[in-house]
Amino acid sequence: MNASDSLRPYRPMLWLVATAVFMQMLDTTIVNTALPAMARDLGQSPLRMQAVVFAYALTVAMLIPASGWLSDRFGTRRVFFIAVLVFTAGSLACALAPSFNWLVAGRVVQGIGGAMLLPVGRLAVLRTVPRRDFLAAMTFVTVPGLIGPLIGPTLGGWLVDVASWPWIFLINLPLGLAGAVATLRWMPDLRVAVAGFDLVGYLLLAFAMLAISLSLDALSGQGSNRGGSLVLLIGGLVALASYWLHAARSPAPLFPLSLFRVRTYGVGVIGNLFARLGSGGMPYLIPLLLQVALGYPAAHAGMMMIPIAAAAMFSKHIVVPLVRRFGYRQVLVVNTVLTGLVMASFALIEPGRPLALHVAHFALFGAVNSVQFTAMNTLTLRDLGGEQASAGNSLLSMVMMLAVSLGVAAAGGLLAAFSGAAGGDGDAAPVLTAFRWTFLCVGTVTAISSVIFAQIGDTRRIPDQVVEASETG
Repeated sequence: MNASDSLRPYRPMLWLVATAVFMQMLDTTIVNTALPAMARDLGQSPLRMQAVVFAYALTVAMLIPASGWLSDRFGTRRVFFIAVLVFTAGSLACALAPSFNWLVAGRVVQGIGGAMLLPVGRLAVLRTVPRRDFLAAMTFVTVPGLIGPLIGPTLGGWLVDVASWPWIFLINLPLGLAGAVATLRWMPDLRVAVAGFDLVGYLLLAFAMLAISLSLDALSGQGSNRGGSLVLLIGGLVALASYWLHAARSPAPLFPLSLFRVRTYGVGVIGNLFARLGSGGMPYLIPLLLQVALGYPAAHAGMMMIPIAAAAMFSKHIVVPLVRRFGYRQVLVVNTVLTGLVMASFALIEPGRPLALHVAHFALFGAVNSVQFTAMNTLTLRDLGGEQASAGNSLLSMVMMLAVSLGVAAAGGLLAAFSGAAGGDGDAAPVLTAFRWTFLCVGTVTAISSVIFAQIGDTRRIPDQVVEASETG
């Protein structure tokens, strides 16, 4: 029996989870192209809209650690059903937003639902599909996650030009309502006995993520806001250190410190956090650059993101041969520097540059960025044992979303600071200068993070199942 036949009994559930993955990944990327239109309607500067993006990513990061426990305690069907409804309600709130703060609040509600969709869906697949068919099932589920970033920016730009920006959220409503009905019919109701939840550890980690992200976002503020941002940053770092001390003495911490005794995991998680800071900010920066500094229409700017996503999908297939030939350390050190240089090279973009050069430039970024993600994820998960795999994968997922949040907050703060120093938000020349300095900064941070990957051993073993599990990264 081939994989397609063996998966037939689980096909309705797999389609349901795949649709949820698609909704989440689409919503992560579709907003970026619409930010200038949102700013115009809500009376904001387009260079200070980063909260719309990082509010969603930060909320997802904060709730991922609780998703597994909630599923075990209340059942996958109930949690997944609530997640779909909350995500849909958040989409409606965003579409109806009369103000900037309302829109950010709607994105937080979306994030609450989105945080549960992928982890709970993946858990349902893991516990339902036989082990021999799990790889094929996860491939089926994750492919829509790769398509979302491919069409998200283009769809967002097109909807802005032919209709209005609220439609990027309204399209979630029929999908969400259909998904809620399908959940009641096809999602299995799986639950297991669970120990107590590490509430103290969770609150410490959640506050640390919130405080550090908000302090970076406050870079775009003025005057006295800088003092508050410093207090937030210190408070976040204190909470992070407190969690480390708490986990060291807790019998059942949220994320056991024993994970970091696995060297590849420790290096991989820390490397993921810092190397993704620049990569997390780029999907926010590039559509803004194209529309605000270069004057592209929203639909045109969205289509310019296609080479990035297409090259990313193609380049995933070269990671395994590269690692087997050169080893993780050499691939990651060289590719991290290369990724940083490509990010910094966006500072060279000028008005009137030939379209072919834009396409080649964007495709190069998509390729090296995808190699970076896949290699980092496989390095991180490759040596975890069975008992560590669940907590390790959850922590990695949290770090990935946290890096997006921090990256967008930092990029937005830098862009606002440089635009203020260059003379404001309106004139094209100062704005382009601000983008150039911002790209140089995020590229430099990414290149410097290559030092982290120099600490790993020169190993070439790369389990295929781990590669497949990392495809949505």
